[in-house]
Amino acid sequence: MSVPKNKIKIEGLTGDAAIAYALKQADLDVLAAYPITPQTIIVEDYQKFAANGEVDAAVIPVESEHSAMSACVGASAVGARVATASASAGLALMWEILYCAASMRMPIVFTVANRALSAPINIHNDHSDGMGMRDSGFIQLYCQSSQEAYDTTLMAFKIAEHHDVLLPVMVGIDGFIVSHNVERVEMLPDDAVKKFVGVRVPVQPLDPDNPITMGPLALTDYYFEFKEQQDEAMQNVPRIYKEVEAEFEKLTGRKYGMFETYKTEDADIIIIAMSSMGGTAKVVADVLREKGEKVGVIRLKMFRPFPTKEIAKAVGKAKAVAVFEKAMSFGAATNPLALEVKTALYEAESRPMIVNFVVGLGGRDVTPMTFVEGFEKTKDYLKKGQAPLYETLGVRK
Repeated sequence: MSVPKNKIKIEGLTGDAAIAYALKQADLDVLAAYPITPQTIIVEDYQKFAANGEVDAAVIPVESEHSAMSACVGASAVGARVATASASAGLALMWEILYCAASMRMPIVFTVANRALSAPINIHNDHSDGMGMRDSGFIQLYCQSSQEAYDTTLMAFKIAEHHDVLLPVMVGIDGFIVSHNVERVEMLPDDAVKKFVGVRVPVQPLDPDNPITMGPLALTDYYFEFKEQQDEAMQNVPRIYKEVEAEFEKLTGRKYGMFETYKTEDADIIIIAMSSMGGTAKVVADVLREKGEKVGVIRLKMFRPFPTKEIAKAVGKAKAVAVFEKAMSFGAATNPLALEVKTALYEAESRPMIVNFVVGLGGRDVTPMTFVEGFEKTKDYLKKGQAPLYETLGVRK
């Protein structure tokens, strides 16, 4: 049953503030974090809620991001509902513990204002931090707007804590582009969120009276079995995600899917992009359609697990797919998102040409003309019958 409109709270919020409000409503037990731009506002706002007595959670100002994720693992192990936030170099400093959190099946919600990695030092957006952790075992969900950031953060707890999943979730927003941009956000009443998110029911929490070992040494005898169980849990995610989102849609009327399709049904060329770039791509598609071009957009939300079969079905019989991404995989045949798309389409009946464009590194603006340039190049490559493995757009030569 949907929430009555007169009970919906509407405010202009940045993406960071929207996430902080979602964390406030999610009934956390512990938030452990270290400040880093452009994530800092998430934790600052939550600490204000704590200082004002609006939340009943332990807020732990740790000495580093490595310690932040370590504290989250410990708190989650005793059955607490836990969240943290970071970006860029802070996320990289968590590296060891990201793998521990996922391997120990801790349902931590990790909100990230995606930002470039050093060197040189850069505080602006790209997806190199998120792509760096893509094999850590975290579910990865990327958001286009402040509203989506709020909604996804709430859903993340329910997905992570489901007993068929029990994996940590990264909720990503583009640093500064979404994290600091003020947008209209509809927020549910507290009681509706409390009912939707529910109470965490831990499977086997640490208990001093009944001690057990978590994260033990497992050599050739059992390590492989742990990884197999992790993989099985990840394969369950699409089903649980759909169930959770269907419940959320009943409350709000909003849904996002594992990805969004836009005018793809008859498209000859489909643009694939993530996060805030998806909005720009859709505007470009509208303009190109007015000029008679058959172009559509897939805006990917779920990067891990990657919706392989669903993407292949959505691409259909398109002649080409132009993948725009904000990350480089140095020395690889192509880059992270394009690698996934190529794999998804490898066995397609009518395999389209896949063109990979790296854009926006270090926060360089990805304008509508960037997409137009990539679209025109894709048309040329179709005529020639071949395309480079990848190329950069918007770089001074």
